[in-house]
Amino acid sequence: MPKLSDRVGTFTDSVIRRMTRISMKYGAINLSQGFPDWDPPVEMTDALAEAAKTGPHQYAITFGAKNFRDAVCAKQSQKIGREIDPETEIVITCGSTEAMMSAMMTICNPGDKVLVFSPFYENYGADAILSGASPIYVPLVPPTYNYDINIIEDGFKQGAKAIVICNPSNPCGKVFTKEELTEIGNLALKYDAYIVTDEVYEHIIFEPYKHVYASGLPGMFDHVITCNSLSKTYSITGWRLGYLIGPANVVDGARKVHDFLTVGAAAPLQEAAVRAFQLPESYYKELQDKYTRKRNLFIEGLDRIGMKHNIPQGSYFVMVDISNFLELPQFKDYTDLEFCEWVIKNIGVAAVPGSSFFREPINNLIRFHFARSDDTLNECIRRLSKLSDLLK
Repeated sequence: MPKLSDRVGTFTDSVIRRMTRISMKYGAINLSQGFPDWDPPVEMTDALAEAAKTGPHQYAITFGAKNFRDAVCAKQSQKIGREIDPETEIVITCGSTEAMMSAMMTICNPGDKVLVFSPFYENYGADAILSGASPIYVPLVPPTYNYDINIIEDGFKQGAKAIVICNPSNPCGKVFTKEELTEIGNLALKYDAYIVTDEVYEHIIFEPYKHVYASGLPGMFDHVITCNSLSKTYSITGWRLGYLIGPANVVDGARKVHDFLTVGAAAPLQEAAVRAFQLPESYYKELQDKYTRKRNLFIEGLDRIGMKHNIPQGSYFVMVDISNFLELPQFKDYTDLEFCEWVIKNIGVAAVPGSSFFREPINNLIRFHFARSDDTLNECIRRLSKLSDLLK
């Protein structure tokens, strides 16, 4: 057989999606792959039903249907305090995943370097490699997940073309402050580099934290490439609608990449999703309140059964420290992956091993998500409470 490309041997398949498959095999409750278990707003599903009858059913403009681009830009212009041109500064993509891949392939040449925080959403390292770049990892140190700005500057001194910031962060729930984004932005300006942001959890923020848009900071728009999607905010992860916003020269390149990657996002879904941007501001406050309640329900349950964890500032993920379990004789020499597999088979709850997010040799953390109904979260806590019996 002919030899495969070298690049596919440098990363694994998605561990997150792998844990979903194992969860399904054993009938466990899936708290690994992060998607809600409730329906989108009825305004959107009604619009989708109408689009299914009347269309559009053929290709939209490759870089996004005009009414959809207009709607996205109107919302995000208000958020960043700058008018975004729907004709030159946005491309609609098949989810934020494709937006990130398009961004990387647009700005990176083979041999370039890209700064990536660790822990990181697992796609980022693979995206850099697939675009021919080499990732330089910047530690976010548990349990507070702070970073050393000197490490970031050293990466830029090594010639890093960009830094990827997931804000709020998957997997650790860190929300980057205005001061943090400003100091990183100042380095991007100093070294003439890009900030590539992933902002899919922009509306899932817990008080007193606030989401700051890097592209809205003074003088930063031309150095920021924003990747986002509708998946998490509107509970439509399966619709695969995302977008990339940035300066016109970047978007021009990203549109070319996007065209040859996927041609375009689904036309009827874009038509239906326009309704999302007609929802009142109260929708976003209710979303924040819902996730705040779910976070508190879940972490209070973890506290009752003695599972140590961080307190996420945003997103719907929590990192749990399993060190005390790995010290037990039955888990001697277990990896975090093996522990997660054991929990799926014997406890009936699926998590993601933390090692899939860290460049550093971290083996004592696992990630749960809490985008589930209250009844499901309570059942997960009931099942996980069996673990506390092992510590007695």
